[in-house]
Amino acid sequence: MALEFDYDLMVLDLNLPGVDGLSILKSVRQHKTRLPVMILTARNRVEDRVQCLDTGADDYLVKPFSFLELSARVRALLRRNHLPSELVLTVRDLFLDRVQRKVERAGRHIELTTKEFALLEYLMRNAGRRVTRAMIIEHVWNMNFDSTTNVVDVYINYLRRKVDDGFSPALIHTVRGVGYQLSPDGASA
Repeated sequence: MALEFDYDLMVLDLNLPGVDGLSILKSVRQHKTRLPVMILTARNRVEDRVQCLDTGADDYLVKPFSFLELSARVRALLRRNHLPSELVLTVRDLFLDRVQRKVERAGRHIELTTKEFALLEYLMRNAGRRVTRAMIIEHVWNMNFDSTTNVVDVYINYLRRKVDDGFSPALIHTVRGVGYQLSPDGASA
């Protein structure tokens, strides 16, 4: 999947069933040189760390680990690679806290499902840009686009009810023939 889809960061275990994590790391490095890769493994030998770092891993964390440390290391890798790593995304009066997994609009809390949250985060990261249904499916659902599915339209409608209804201006807009856009100025493209 790391070779097929675009990810901000890859967390890779070395002890995988049927394939060695080091082989995956080598393959990823051949095809995606800029993808940050963090090794998360029970292997704690210095030789393993050196081999992975020399093969192209950007960081190495041994199990058991602290989730706080893992989160801090992920943020550091994203900062180093100049990828969006803002903890709080803001578009007009809409706020999305990526760490606390909270969303507010005009100070009012908005309850979202996991998929709604991921979709809103993707739209906010791309605020002002037109995104196609295929792009949304690839980045939010991590799968190839099926032109017969209306899952994106359904979830966009869920988000509109929660994020736009009762607020002005509406932020989520349909771009005919293209897909959708979260407009910072509230105007459709």
